[in-house]
Amino acid sequence: MKNIKDYTDYAVEKTCEILAIDSPSGYTADVAAWTMKELEALGYEPQLTVKGGVTVDIGGGKDANNAVMLLAHYDTLGGMVAEVKKSGRLKITNIGGLKAANTETENCKIITKFSGEYDGTLQLINASCHVNDDFSKTERNFNTTEVVIDEDVEDDEDVFALGIQAGDFVCFNPRTVVTESGYIKSRFLDDKLSVGILLAYLKYLKDNKKKPGRRVYINFTCFEEVGHGGAAYCPEGVTEGICIDMGCVGEGLKCTERMVSIAAKDSSGPYHYDVVKGLEAAAIEAKLDYAVDVYPSYSSDMSVALRAGHDIKSACIGPGVYASHGYERSHKEGVRNTLALIEAYLA
Repeated sequence: MKNIKDYTDYAVEKTCEILAIDSPSGYTADVAAWTMKELEALGYEPQLTVKGGVTVDIGGGKDANNAVMLLAHYDTLGGMVAEVKKSGRLKITNIGGLKAANTETENCKIITKFSGEYDGTLQLINASCHVNDDFSKTERNFNTTEVVIDEDVEDDEDVFALGIQAGDFVCFNPRTVVTESGYIKSRFLDDKLSVGILLAYLKYLKDNKKKPGRRVYINFTCFEEVGHGGAAYCPEGVTEGICIDMGCVGEGLKCTERMVSIAAKDSSGPYHYDVVKGLEAAAIEAKLDYAVDVYPSYSSDMSVALRAGHDIKSACIGPGVYASHGYERSHKEGVRNTLALIEAYLA
């Protein structure tokens, strides 16, 4: 029988695959189809929700009225064309918590509804340092930056002729790199790294012909970054919901990229004491590298599920991720510890 930690590289491999699929909130059909295909290849029977999420019942346990739901989201930050400017440049509006300061000079893709895709770059307006004496003084936001399209356009009419218009999605290059030292660097590790982790957990169960000790449902959501991903789906009999999402790494927090983080509280309030305590007890018993932290500016799918009225206990765990909502970084050890905690808690 293989150990759950042996599935770390598989989790990272699947993470790299899903990171290559553009999926800002509202544009997730391609990533949903990929997720369905991956689950079917593992021998599961996933279902597509009306909103575009993917769910699967993996069974386990003897008590159908004491089930656990694991959640991860495959939607990401991104942009949308807000205005085609007279100059032929594009003003964009952010989807989710995308920051202009984190995406300036980043290559992007404009996805039109009917005429294909076009490349571009988000730049400061008047971006040449040799021309703009206020380059360093200018605040970076989506009023002071614009997408420069990599096509021969001189005005808005040229852009409209390409089929680009307001409402088109703008997707940013993830720039995924896995180093020899085990670091995973990419945009959108939040939360595609957790999708890879859950796929690895499911493969571990299939390969070893195992079932978890409790009935488990998986819910891959598609609107988490805009605040309503976990609001709808909650199967009958579920008493606990555990988000597998990024663990925060930063000043004042104990977590590192090599750990699994257990959130005690975020901006929406405390997670359920019994579940947090149970997760920490499982981490201690399994001798995992973990941290319990309070996230000052964070909300998860479980926060949304509780606000939607679902009567369940909540928790949030995940691999430590640095530079959240920017060019993020985690480590294979964080993946390994997260996999091991999921297996230990649900065994």
